[in-house]
Amino acid sequence: MRLVIARCSVDYAGRLTAHLPSAPRLILVKSDGSVAVHSDDRAYKPLNWMSPPCTLKEEDGRWTVENKAGEKLIITLEEVMLDSSHELGVDPGLIKDGVEAHLQELLADRMEVLGEGWSLIRREYMTAIGPVDILCRDAEGTTVAIEIKRRGEIDGVEQLTRYLELLNRDPLLAPVKGVFAAQQIKPQARVLANDRGIDCVVLDYDGLRGIEDDKLKLF
Repeated sequence: MRLVIARCSVDYAGRLTAHLPSAPRLILVKSDGSVAVHSDDRAYKPLNWMSPPCTLKEEDGRWTVENKAGEKLIITLEEVMLDSSHELGVDPGLIKDGVEAHLQELLADRMEVLGEGWSLIRREYMTAIGPVDILCRDAEGTTVAIEIKRRGEIDGVEQLTRYLELLNRDPLLAPVKGVFAAQQIKPQARVLANDRGIDCVVLDYDGLRGIEDDKLKLF
């Protein structure tokens, strides 16, 4: 992990363009090659980032980060206050609540619960900011990212939103839709999800467990 604190401006050139004027910022360069630019007034969401696979080219006062689609993140460094690297090792990852982990397993095994023709791509699909619970395709072949919670709250919708922003930058996956699935979804979370075009699904844990039991009895 490389941490750089610098006064810099940032330009993004791709399917759209964006500009961040000069200001002190934190730049994170991770071992997977991803680069993220943070400010001090946000909790965890970067101002801009580039997901792997990408390449970083360092020139005097200028970084150019480019992905395989040709999108570029150009960071113009005016003053570097800190530049340090740290070896963090392999992270064990987030250990899910037992019910959430089982819900994920059951749903991945029975995608037809979401609709006829749905198919699993993989569970725990890894991204630069963490694993997506389930990545799948709907009956029309559209990629769908599913975030699973025992209790669906606003934080879960925000988490899924970050995954969708990242996944939709990948031309091999885009467009990617979102499904927020939980045993119980709070009204505020449902409103936020609907506003962001994310579908909400209430999961019947006991029902899914029954489906699992029936399947096991067949063998």
